[in-house]
Amino acid sequence: MVTMNALNDLNIKIYADGAEIEKLEEIKKLDFIKGFTTNPTLMKQAGIKNYKDFALKFTQIVGNYPVSFEVFSDDIAEMQKQAEEIASWNKNIIIKVPITNTKGESTKYLIKNLTDQEIPLNITAIFTINQIKEIIDFINSKTYCILSIFAGRIADTGVDPVPLFKEIKKIVDTYSNIDLLWASPRELLNIFHANQSGADIITVHADILNKLKLINKDLNEYSIETVKMFYNDAQKAGFNI
Repeated sequence: MVTMNALNDLNIKIYADGAEIEKLEEIKKLDFIKGFTTNPTLMKQAGIKNYKDFALKFTQIVGNYPVSFEVFSDDIAEMQKQAEEIASWNKNIIIKVPITNTKGESTKYLIKNLTDQEIPLNITAIFTINQIKEIIDFINSKTYCILSIFAGRIADTGVDPVPLFKEIKKIVDTYSNIDLLWASPRELLNIFHANQSGADIITVHADILNKLKLINKDLNEYSIETVKMFYNDAQKAGFNI
């Protein structure tokens, strides 16, 4: 029987994904949350204007938790400057760099340069095994690195990400400095999919965190609640035939 407390017993680490500063204190109280991530899209949606002010406040609130912040230049040389600057803000920051820029140019040499400096990375927007194979030898074995596989978006194309994860796991299993991250989950069940597939981390946004209370909910009760919702909404709408 899976309960909310049993999330701590899973092999996978759950990271909260978002940019809502006002929610961080509450999220940090959840004992199964082991880290935080954000990205420029979430920051834009949250109305963030000053990147550095946001990042400093974020890290101050989450304390010792690891937190991933992303570079936002499309120029690879400028990505390196941004990465080095952001990394200097706090020792718990992991730098997100995309697997390519918008032109499809590989960031493998950037990855080499940064990991050679022992700057921990979260390599993001990975969709294929070939992308992993192209960069794996450019990661310095002394530097911690997360590989973020966008399982939710892969699933959106009709491809099952679980076998893909298992194949990638075989490739990286001998690299003790590398963790695999299941990114862009679409539903609560993905936490268990990710755990079964061998992922080390999953990022979970607030819309999924809000569903955690449903774990192990009685399905007969849930069925009746759903029927009541349809009935009550029909009444409120004043439908008649």
